[in-house]
Amino acid sequence: MNKLGLFTAALLGTALMSGSAFAQATLSMWYHGAGNEVESKIVNQIISDFNASQSDFKVELQSFPQAAYNDSVTAGALAGNLPDILDVDGPNMPNWAWAGYMQPLKIDESKIASFLPGTKGTWNGQLYSVGLWDAAISLVTRKSYLDELGLRVPTLDQPWTKDEFMDALAKAKASGKFQNALDLGTAWTGEWYPYAFSPFLQSFGGDIVDRSTYKTAEGALNGDAAIEFGKWWQGLFTEGYAQATQDPADRDAGFNSGKYAFSWNGNWAALGSLDAYDDVLFLPAPDFGNGSKIGAASWQFGVSAKSAHPDGAAKFIDFALQDKYLAEFSNGIGLIPATASAAAMTENYKEGGKLATFFGLSEKQALVRPVTPGYVVQAKVFEKALADIANGADVEATLDAAVDEINADIEKNGGYGH
Repeated sequence: MNKLGLFTAALLGTALMSGSAFAQATLSMWYHGAGNEVESKIVNQIISDFNASQSDFKVELQSFPQAAYNDSVTAGALAGNLPDILDVDGPNMPNWAWAGYMQPLKIDESKIASFLPGTKGTWNGQLYSVGLWDAAISLVTRKSYLDELGLRVPTLDQPWTKDEFMDALAKAKASGKFQNALDLGTAWTGEWYPYAFSPFLQSFGGDIVDRSTYKTAEGALNGDAAIEFGKWWQGLFTEGYAQATQDPADRDAGFNSGKYAFSWNGNWAALGSLDAYDDVLFLPAPDFGNGSKIGAASWQFGVSAKSAHPDGAAKFIDFALQDKYLAEFSNGIGLIPATASAAAMTENYKEGGKLATFFGLSEKQALVRPVTPGYVVQAKVFEKALADIANGADVEATLDAAVDEINADIEKNGGYGH
């Protein structure tokens, strides 16, 4: 080969190497928010900003309706075509990690040191997912109701005791002013039950499963504390304080139309109550003996175990954790920003904001659901047990049967890796 040929070949080789070295890798991403225009707009903006911020990776989004999302991920895992980036509902993450759907998230964890506890998804001592927001529940009422019923305003430091809470319900019922004293949202099913109601059980001193080993529900879900909880739970309905079967319309608008004195509801519904009344209060959960507790952990971002570019996927998640995006999600869809600094950038969660109480509730009272792959089964068993008890089933027999079902599932799955 002459010198010109050698020179041309060298240039061609350099060009090919350069093109290979700087080829932009595509990162696929699945998200559960199809149909929510505001949420989708924010997610697409983050993706657009990330793609413009660097030239190594390009994120492409595919959105699913929330109701079909988990099944789509399971089907994708079976077919071997999971994306690089996926989002996961916090309590489901351990199951997906255990099943091999996800891999540990390799980001600088000092960047999330100030995040709300419920936004960090860990399993077996490793970080797998991070959320940009959390959600919190409060006991919603009006200051005028408390004044009329002669009740003190509970605080984070001094929540109502069990006796005070039951006194409040009794007075609300005796007033004759309300359809029911308490709206528990029993029109909702599924994850609402363990998210909203297992903190009551935990405040009594029980739990869905024994968290010291995660190998049994014996004693946790059918011990003395759990039986006391079950009898209290059943009493809410037999005494007429709440409805075991609720019309969905009453859940959506009952408190705001004056049918209930108190409503156990989340921050996502708070603005509607504020529009209805100018004296709304968002109160902490009652303390039933072992502390005032509410649920924690919402949707989070993680990296698929099959990702060909886990470094790029982690880089995108790290990019999305900026306060400005946390604040945008909060302003857009009303959920709690993951950091205090992001909360300060929002209208509702900044100091003095209409929903600032919820940040404190999430920070001080929130407890994640059992961190175990078995949770996805345990949640369904717990829901059925509570629904049956609300409708008159024997408390002890129902809880014993729930324990047997949970333990059988744990044994069938070899302890889920615990």
